Amino acid sequence: MEESSKIPSLKAIVSRIQSFPSPKTEESILLRILVQTMVIVGIIATDVAARGESAMSFWAIPLSIFGAVISWRRRKKKNISLKFSLAIAMIVALIIFLGNLLENIFDNRLVLAEFLVQLQVLHSFDLPRRKDLGYSMIIGLILIGVSATLSQTLAFAPWLLLFLLIAIPTMILDYRSRMGLRIWEKEYKQIQEEKNKSKKEKLLQNSVLSPKKLVSFVLIVMILGLSLFAIMPRYPGYKLQSFPMNAPDGLQKKFTPEERGRGIVSPGYNRDGSRQGNGDSIGDGGSGDNLDSSYYGFNTTINQNLQGNILQKKIVLRIRSQAPGFWRVLAFDHYNGQGWEISREDQTIDINRNRWNYQFSLDVPFVKGDVKRIIQTYTVVSDLPNIIPVLKYPQFLYFPTEQIALDSEGSLRSPAGLIEGLTYTTISQVPYRSQTDLKEAGNNYPTSILKYQLGIPMEIKEKVKEKAEALLAKSPYPLKSNYEKALYLAQAIKQNYQIQPNIPLLKEGEDLTLAFLEKGGGYQDHFATVYTMMLRSLNIPARLVVGFASGQFNPFTGYYVVHNTDAHALTEVYFPNYGWHYFDPLPGHEIIPPSFEDDNTFGVLGQLWNWVASWLPSPITNFLTILFGKIFNTITNFFGAGWIVKLWQFLTGSLVGILIGFLGLIIIAFISWLTWNVTQKLLYRFQLTKLNPVAKIYREMLDLLRDKGYKKNPAQTPLEYAYTLMEFLTIEQIEIVMLITNSYVQWRYGNLPINIDYLQSQFNLLSRSFTQKKINYIVS
Repeated sequence: MEESSKIPSLKAIVSRIQSFPSPKTEESILLRILVQTMVIVGIIATDVAARGESAMSFWAIPLSIFGAVISWRRRKKKNISLKFSLAIAMIVALIIFLGNLLENIFDNRLVLAEFLVQLQVLHSFDLPRRKDLGYSMIIGLILIGVSATLSQTLAFAPWLLLFLLIAIPTMILDYRSRMGLRIWEKEYKQIQEEKNKSKKEKLLQNSVLSPKKLVSFVLIVMILGLSLFAIMPRYPGYKLQSFPMNAPDGLQKKFTPEERGRGIVSPGYNRDGSRQGNGDSIGDGGSGDNLDSSYYGFNTTINQNLQGNILQKKIVLRIRSQAPGFWRVLAFDHYNGQGWEISREDQTIDINRNRWNYQFSLDVPFVKGDVKRIIQTYTVVSDLPNIIPVLKYPQFLYFPTEQIALDSEGSLRSPAGLIEGLTYTTISQVPYRSQTDLKEAGNNYPTSILKYQLGIPMEIKEKVKEKAEALLAKSPYPLKSNYEKALYLAQAIKQNYQIQPNIPLLKEGEDLTLAFLEKGGGYQDHFATVYTMMLRSLNIPARLVVGFASGQFNPFTGYYVVHNTDAHALTEVYFPNYGWHYFDPLPGHEIIPPSFEDDNTFGVLGQLWNWVASWLPSPITNFLTILFGKIFNTITNFFGAGWIVKLWQFLTGSLVGILIGFLGLIIIAFISWLTWNVTQKLLYRFQLTKLNPVAKIYREMLDLLRDKGYKKNPAQTPLEYAYTLMEFLTIEQIEIVMLITNSYVQWRYGNLPINIDYLQSQFNLLSRSFTQKKINYIVS
């Protein structure tokens, strides 16, 4: 009872803590500075990648430096009060973090980074040991990783390179500390105080921290890293299950009660498709910037009697997607002779999101064939109309508003324009494009498709049908299915009509399709209109759709960079049970836009090749393309051979196969090592044959002594090296070494004749002396 009642007091606990031995402190100031610099670079890189959403550098860097100074000055003290204060501050930081996490539940990368920086600032006040510095190094590495995931441009690349430059010497000093080696700066300071220039130069040259070696390390790491990055296969995958989403300040959350709130507001254009003028009350009032940089097709009605040229090219979207595609914006069903309209605009409906998250669930039309789940994350770089670009057939949309709208043609609308900084994610169920299935789709169209997607003015139908049939008649093989007709007709339009950017505007009442056929071409978007009309004249349901092409893929960031000039129109064709599929009749474009079915496993390597090929003359590019194509096909055929497949199944199908596989790898590794050594020896002998006989003997002597453990320093002269060997070799050996060395110096600098035979015999004697010495040692 007495023993159990003896509970230690608080004073006793504190006294016991104070009696603990002091931890071994890290005394390398250079290591501490480099670790602190790593963390600072990580903080700045995170701010740069966040594109102004965070400003941690302004408070975190000064506080972190101040904490590092305090930690250095108090490294040998207990710091009990400081530790308690830091523990309380960390609990407060945790509470703040949890609050921020609830506000940014769908994209918490930056919130986690801020929490990590807060912990690092507090941690910097108590860094007595090398282990504590190791934690800071890991934090710096994590911050660089976070900045890589946040970055959508190459703006963070210089900071990554700077981090690499700092990380290599930091890890070297950390390794020296782990091994208990002498502190590098103390060693350097001692040599500096001795004023021995040779020792100082020797230390700088031989040290792993010499600038020359550090630059070599960095170059090797960069070359290996970029090479692996280029050849690394890219498999489509989205590991995040909480998808990125962000709402800038000022984003409208709901539609207004007025009808216009569900309509489309396109900067620079009126609701009827005409350009805005200074006297218009709708929109931005004819802003020149809007007209020069806005696409006319993002509107409820589009007037294709306007050139609609985009004069100011700018980035509008950055998209991270599992696959490329046509970023669909809007579709039209009614042709009015000089443009397109959405005939059922009054049937646009509101969709409310789940109360507990930002997920909108959308109905996906039934598709008989297989579909592919594609996740895309969009970041708006420049303001856009209130229409939401997505890959077709979106199933879920993570959007930071309380409502969105869905029109009759399957396009999505936001309560307000898509403003700069907006981020949203969508999951689409994109159907596979099986030519066999589409050819067999038949003509059993739903009533709604027949009613709205076959409309064509009666006064032009026969003329357009006659022209379409004339183009189809040129086919060398019979076109039995609607798919074959649609495919061939798109190719025929590409080949028989030209883009004419300077044709005069249509007169009032003049039909765009007939004018295009008579003049042999028109504006770019006219091709999709004429193609759609031709299909409808053949009773093939089709509609005009506008959106963005895939854009330029940046292999270093993983984003598709989409410009306003990527906006264009193409045609959607309907096939019973298989849904809508794209066809692009524009010259210079692929008939079938890029999709997930394109093989992009080695896409980065392809991007690099395209960049190199753009600088080469066409004959060289064609030759290399054919050459590498044949090599790739040969490799593909080899690994696709039946015996390779059977062998792989045997090696991976049982324990015996696995053991045999490991044995085979060991044998292959041994043969490779043996081949490498033999090759190195042959190359060495080949190099010796090219040397002067005196230089050859001297080189062989240096290699012999190196193998015995007496390596020559590059900074030593031949005679200096010979004198250093006097304390290690016998008198007879030293005499031979001095003879060969003096002969080499006399030949190289004095051009004196040398008795080669005698010199060779002496070298052979030196070689045998080491062997005899070893034999005598073994016998004794």
